[in-house]
Amino acid sequence: MELKNVHHIAIICSDYAKSKAFYTEVLGLQIIREVYRKERDSYKLDLSLNGTYLIELFSFPSPPQRSSYPEAAGLRHLAFAVDDLELAVRELNVRGVQVEPVRIDIITGKKCTFFQDPDGLPLELYES
Repeated sequence: MELKNVHHIAIICSDYAKSKAFYTEVLGLQIIREVYRKERDSYKLDLSLNGTYLIELFSFPSPPQRSSYPEAAGLRHLAFAVDDLELAVRELNVRGVQVEPVRIDIITGKKCTFFQDPDGLPLELYES
């Protein structure tokens, strides 16, 4: 098997309108398509970053909570590359998003920081 790339990341949210606004208005992802699936009482929102299909945002009635902290097993976080970390942090702060203190990756020497989506999913900004 030869994997070519990551096709998409699927995220289930608890408040569709809030998460849709966060991923599109705060993070600036572009909407490819939005579908309401009546049989599942579920929305599916396909989002892209710089024209690349990236995230499927789903809503389902009463999804169960998933533990995230401290360092629960499973997907640890979703990281986005940025050119200027301090600028990205200021932009998130202006939009009311709390960001952890900037830290230096001890292996690469690059700056990074963490924040959360509306459901507490850990997200990272990594200066490339």
